Amino acid sequence: MSTRILTVDDSASIRLTTNVALSNAGYEVTEAVNGAEGLDKAKSGHFDLIVTDLNMPIMDGLTMIEELRKSPAHMGVPIIFLTTESDNDLKARAKAAGATGWLTKPFDPENLVKIARKVLGR
Repeated sequence: MSTRILTVDDSASIRLTTNVALSNAGYEVTEAVNGAEGLDKAKSGHFDLIVTDLNMPIMDGLTMIEELRKSPAHMGVPIIFLTTESDNDLKARAKAAGATGWLTKPFDPENLVKIARKVLGR
């Protein structure tokens, strides 16, 4: 069974970049355009990793993480923030909510793959 990654971002270009990088690395990628859709997809399927933006319409990434972490099924799933934000207070809030890591945009797609491999242990 292949490793499944959910990417959540309202930017079509970021979704494309993350999809290409992660797919080329052998991962099966599913996309969502905001936190609400990401939450629905995460709850309806199994994902080994979630990569999410912070600032999105309808539901932001922080709220999505908080909602996911309420479910025992999603407690151990690594979640990486991929965002333009770099504020230390925000990073602390994200970590407290259950984020595993943080990658700042613009990002190097190879670095994203490296981080994915590290948190997935493969």
